[in-house]
Amino acid sequence: MAQQTNQRIFVALSGGVDSAVAALLLKEQGFVVAGVYMQNWRKSKLTPHCTSEEDRRDALRVALHLGIPFDVVNFEKEYEERVVEYFYREYATGRTPNPDVMCNKEIKFKAFLEKALSLEADMIATGHYVRATKESNGTHMLLKGRDPNKDQSYFLHTMTQEQLSRSLFPLGSMTKPEVRDAARRARLPNAEKPDSQGICFLGPVNIVSLLRQRIPEQPGPIVRSDGSIVGEHHGLPFYTIGQREGIGVGGGVPYYVAKKIPETNTLVVAHGNSDQALYAKTVFASHPHWISGTIPTFPLHARASLRYRQLEEPATINVSHDGLRIDFERPQRAVTPGQSIVFYDDEVCLGGAVIEAGE
Repeated sequence: MAQQTNQRIFVALSGGVDSAVAALLLKEQGFVVAGVYMQNWRKSKLTPHCTSEEDRRDALRVALHLGIPFDVVNFEKEYEERVVEYFYREYATGRTPNPDVMCNKEIKFKAFLEKALSLEADMIATGHYVRATKESNGTHMLLKGRDPNKDQSYFLHTMTQEQLSRSLFPLGSMTKPEVRDAARRARLPNAEKPDSQGICFLGPVNIVSLLRQRIPEQPGPIVRSDGSIVGEHHGLPFYTIGQREGIGVGGGVPYYVAKKIPETNTLVVAHGNSDQALYAKTVFASHPHWISGTIPTFPLHARASLRYRQLEEPATINVSHDGLRIDFERPQRAVTPGQSIVFYDDEVCLGGAVIEAGE
């Protein structure tokens, strides 16, 4: 028997099965639930695989099936300004942005949360695989999701205390198979819908084709770590650290992008996966964010992840100039400026920062 509560929860219905089950569970728990679809992007020649129209219909079908109110909020302007422009701006400087992190920071837990509260919602809910708890001292904590294959805390490391206090994550203690089973039992219309792929709201896109619409080619040398020239690149924005395919340099041993030097328009490549040019034990990062709202005591011994679904590695974190210096116990492969480095204490996500360099 559901326990009745007067709390109004706006669930971000994406059209996918995860957010649908989140709404289902909250309704079963007795909350006053409303479904909201965020219209952030539309299909275009540049993003032909964007499924916004289909996703909006699926979100509506879920709301009708659950018997909950449904609305659409348009954040296309905010998404263009805060996510897409950031995407192009970072790539243009030779860095590799993380649009999914920025989408959560600026759209889902900022624009959407602000909109929901203005419409007298008490809280918002999403289908993210994370958990949130409140400590006895009042501090809100972000924890990994129970399913290690689906944990999304990496993408939510910029959350604030206020945002966590207003957010629910009903799937945090579930595995993906359990979510599918719940959707089937409830006969949700999208129970068998495949998971979305690609960039948040844009869908699967050809990054290089997208970049060429805004960023002109600027050829320059491709060099090995010893300085020998082995080819010519089309422009630093079109390459990613760790990339193997599409470099255009032949040879029996594969080459990997190891570093980009904007000052000289030079692309440095590693010769083989064991080339030390591809590894770094120290990472410098900027714009640190601590979820607790309190700067920790340094040096901080924690575990750190350089990319989504990467196993965290032991590291020591210290203050360095305006940012952080992170020293790993073992060399890390393909440290990528512009990406996020996220810190953990066991299951607790402590926060993160933006990677600037590795050495």
